[in-house]
Order: sequence, then C-alpha cells, then structure tokens
Amino acid sequence: MIKSILYLLLLIAIPLQAQIKLLSWNIENLGSSKSDSTIVFIANTLKNYDVVALQEVVAGDGGAQAVAKLADELNRKGTKWEYTISDPTSSSAYKTERYAFLWKTAKVKKIGKAWLEQKFNLEIDREPFYATFEYNNKQFTVVNFHAITKNKQPETEIKYFKFLPAQYPDLNLLFVGDFNCPQSHTVFNPMKKMGYQSAFQNQKTSLKKECKEDNCLASEFDNIWFSTSKIKVINSEAIHFYNNFSTLKAARQVSDHIPITFSFTIK
Repeated sequence: MIKSILYLLLLIAIPLQAQIKLLSWNIENLGSSKSDSTIVFIANTLKNYDVVALQEVVAGDGGAQAVAKLADELNRKGTKWEYTISDPTSSSAYKTERYAFLWKTAKVKKIGKAWLEQKFNLEIDREPFYATFEYNNKQFTVVNFHAITKNKQPETEIKYFKFLPAQYPDLNLLFVGDFNCPQSHTVFNPMKKMGYQSAFQNQKTSLKKECKEDNCLASEFDNIWFSTSKIKVINSEAIHFYNNFSTLKAARQVSDHIPITFSFTIK
C-alpha cells in the first residue's frame, strides 16, 4: 500500500518538475513609486514561477532599482533568481520604458544576452525585448512586448510580428505581454495561420476603475502566443491578485493589469 502511494506521488511529481512555468505582468509604472510593501507583495506573487516577463518598468526614476529590489526580495525566499533589464525603448521620451526578465537559475539557464528588437524599432514604438532560456537541453525565446494604447491602434505595430518567426528561424518564440488588443483581432490571423495560438481566449486582464457587481476586469489585453508545433500546453491561468485587497483602488497601487501564467513543456 505504501509503495503504491509513493509510486502515485512520483507520477504526480514528475510532470510538475518537467514543466516550465512562465508569468507575464504589466506592472504599471514599476519604479520608485512602488513601496517596499508593494515590492514584497509582487515578489510573493512571482515566487512560484520559473521565468517572469515584466512590462512597464520605468525608464528613469528608479525602474532598474525597483527590479533589483524585487530580485533581492525573491532571493530571500530560498531560491536563487537572476534578472536582466532592457535599455529604454527607442520611442519618444514620454512613452519610453524598459522591460525585465527574472528567472530561477536552478530551473532554467539564460543563453547569451537579451536584446531589444532592432529591425522594427522604428515601426514598433516600444520594441520587444528578447531573452533565450534553456531547460533540459531545449531552448525557448520569450519576446516581451508592450504595445501602444488602444486609441493609438496597436494593430499597426502587431502586424509586424508575423515577420519575426522568419527573422529568427532557429528560435522557439513565445510572444508575451500587453498587446492592448484582444486575441480575436484580425491582426493575429497571419500568426494563427503560421501555427501560433494564444494561451487565453476571452480573458480580460486590465482592471476597471471600480468594480461593478464583482466585475472588476475591463479589457482583454494581455496574452501569450506560442507555436503549437513546438510547445505543449499544461495550463494557463490569470491571477486575480486584486482579491487580496479591500478595495480596487488599493489593488491598483500594485498595477492596473493582472498577471497571466502559462505552464508548458517543449516538444
């Protein structure tokens, strides 16, 4: 009986170890405005994931320092984390931001340097930030992206994503972040025809200013796109972190978006 239980526990544990857990989060204005308690809350939200992609890191005013504080807080929790931060994106000064990646060194290894997209940096306001990771001798590259706002027509930027798989034919690309555009938009059709699929459908991810009858989410903006020929989905989940706060106003001190997560294996 005991042997049977141990065998079942082993069967359960193996898939958990074999999968990679990725989290993407637009943390609004991640910089000096975030209090120490907010950094601790963010770290507690991230700690159970293997690779984290952050958008909207402030280009100045403590953005890089806030990511460093976040990594330090994660390292206090018993697991070694490393991080990398992009240079400021090449858009106009009031829109420019940084991206960040954080990862558990015991789970994945970063391959080479992370880089900002160069070819389409003029066509895309906040050009994506790439980082390649290796797990079990298989590699995947996370393309971290924050599109222009909905009223500025983010589809005019997203349309260039269909060229990126051909530009990086040897990379297993996962497109993650805040697209300010739902996955049902026709701009994603070329990617769908290429075998890419969104991890979320009809999942709203931005916060309203006020909840209405327990409905606190506004728009379907954040997502993760992956190649179905290269990636096997284990699970995808949105984290409704605002439920930990007494008011939506207090939750929005952390961010106006919720994190999205994606557990997968590489084929």
